[in-house]
Amino acid sequence: MSLTSRILIAMAAGLGVGILINLVNATGWLWPAMDYGLNEIVVVGVFDAVGRIFVASLKLLVVPLVFVSLVCGASGLGESSRMGAMAAKTLLLYLITTAIAISLALLLGTIIRPGDGIGMGEASTFASQSAPSLKDVIVNIFPSNPVKAMADGNMLQVIVFSILMGIAISRSGNHGQQIRAWFENMNEIIMKMVGILMELAPYGVFCLLAKLFAELGAGAILELGLYFSTVLLALLLHGFGVYGLLLKLLTRVNPLTFFKHLRPVMMFAFSTASSSATLPVTLRTAEEKLGVDNRVASFTIPLGATINMDGTAIMQGVATAFIAQAYQIDIGLTGYLTVILTATLASIGTAGVPGVGLITLAMVLQQVGLPVEGIALIIGVDRLLDMIRTAVNVTGDSMVTMTVAKSEGAWDQQVFETEAKAETQKA
Repeated sequence: MSLTSRILIAMAAGLGVGILINLVNATGWLWPAMDYGLNEIVVVGVFDAVGRIFVASLKLLVVPLVFVSLVCGASGLGESSRMGAMAAKTLLLYLITTAIAISLALLLGTIIRPGDGIGMGEASTFASQSAPSLKDVIVNIFPSNPVKAMADGNMLQVIVFSILMGIAISRSGNHGQQIRAWFENMNEIIMKMVGILMELAPYGVFCLLAKLFAELGAGAILELGLYFSTVLLALLLHGFGVYGLLLKLLTRVNPLTFFKHLRPVMMFAFSTASSSATLPVTLRTAEEKLGVDNRVASFTIPLGATINMDGTAIMQGVATAFIAQAYQIDIGLTGYLTVILTATLASIGTAGVPGVGLITLAMVLQQVGLPVEGIALIIGVDRLLDMIRTAVNVTGDSMVTMTVAKSEGAWDQQVFETEAKAETQKA
């Protein structure tokens, strides 16, 4: 059985077991042993422990994978003038897709109007954290201590340091070639570690979803059904429609084959709700299934996991429209344009970890004069939507990577098509 099939089965089993446990907890039906602490042992104990270990194992590989892989890629591009052009194209595509995402979200939010008729409760106890300003984001890109940046998991700083080291290696003659060979060997070892972890993925996915739905149940979706459906519609339209159209227009690649290759990545992102934790899987898939050269993938994918948050931007757009409608506040065309600009720039400073979108949403609401307390209306279903929008985020990272690789002549069509045939034969 393929890894994709095993993960799909694990996801379905996790959803089913989690919802069943939630129903048993709510009704006390069928499982009186729950009253004797079995819920704490199974859900809080086993499921939570295995899920957290799985996510921690993924995050364990993020910094060494990004550092080593990016040094290899930058050292290969450092002698040419393509690094600057590739970086410019990557940043431009990420900003354009984010702007499209937030515009689509606001359009659907104003057409469907999910906030109309919402009864307002008491003020929220949500404590918003101040999002970093654009100036702080730019200044903080450059590390003063690369070791501290790696220890803290500050990926933008790690990326900058890795690129500088790669360029220096490419210009250091024979000494640089020896170091580059060492990094390439280390990269092979780290990718092997990723492969080992992938074999254990179904168990981690099962435990993560079982614990989540054991705590939330299916009722959390029903309470905010229209808001949930609007965000979900926007995510699906952007994730499959916009990305598929852009991929077809810019690369002439079959979008269906692209999405087929990307299924394991999207499922990992859905399970972990973290672009950073999914990064090892995304990078491995880009190189081994999409046919993207390591020199490109090692730059665009870590950068995308750090700054490309289209799914988060969609949530912020729909949530802004929803909260404005719930409070009966008309922010006007200027307000919506401000939301587009603010959410696009805020995505640069959004870390790829679960739930961080609520922090930047607070900043967006403040910019257009909406009450931050409105976050209380959506916080109940945000964890579920966070999983879906993370899958959209990593899809966007891979789409931009494919586009940049094709434009740079760093895409292997034979790998792309061979993997497609292999998957068809397995099916």
